[in-house]
Amino acid sequence: MKNKVIAVVTNLVICTVIVATAVVGLYSGNAVTVSDNSDNVYYSSAQSKNSVSLMFNVYQNTEIVYGILDTLDEYGAKATFFIGGSWADDNVDCVREIFERGHEVASHGYFHKDHSTMDYDENFMEIEPSVRLINMICGTEISLFAPPSGAYNDYTVNACVSLGLKVIMWSRDTIDWRDSDTDLIISRATNNLQAGEFVLMHPTESTFKALPSILNYIRNTQLEAVTVSQCIGE
Repeated sequence: MKNKVIAVVTNLVICTVIVATAVVGLYSGNAVTVSDNSDNVYYSSAQSKNSVSLMFNVYQNTEIVYGILDTLDEYGAKATFFIGGSWADDNVDCVREIFERGHEVASHGYFHKDHSTMDYDENFMEIEPSVRLINMICGTEISLFAPPSGAYNDYTVNACVSLGLKVIMWSRDTIDWRDSDTDLIISRATNNLQAGEFVLMHPTESTFKALPSILNYIRNTQLEAVTVSQCIGE
């Protein structure tokens, strides 16, 4: 009973912070201008010599997320999870477990909006609460943001610079949110996979089934699955 009370209180505190953030804004000053916005947007890593990054955009399917974590552990692989704030708010324990198992946690916005249609303030206010929430849950400072559907504009990039975030895209997309063919997902993720690539996935049942084959391919081609920050930093 004590643990349940603590969990309820924790969630209430987190919800209070997010609501306060949305109302007050927690923002002052002018937008940061980036001289070349492309410098803060990454589709892959030119630095990587022998690693790739598996990226999971998460807004649903909590039980599958746990299964993906188990599979990654089995293969000694690390990944980056771009987490939606509205999902994180309801799945605090899962978010914390992702982080505690040694994976990278990052922002996927709060309500899965189209950032390419937003001005600077709108981008900032959609991203910042998710960053604050994930940092609070995990006791860390995240450094990456992946725009939903890959949709962003200069305001998005500038808002991310203000928040100390890199904007992360992908070099290959499994399109697993639409296609449930496991063999197709494996092919899209692995066909001629090169060091430095970012592979986009979601916690779907088909991706969960495809993941062992994807990780076997990575292992058999002498590549290593690491977090995006590790891949960029090599």
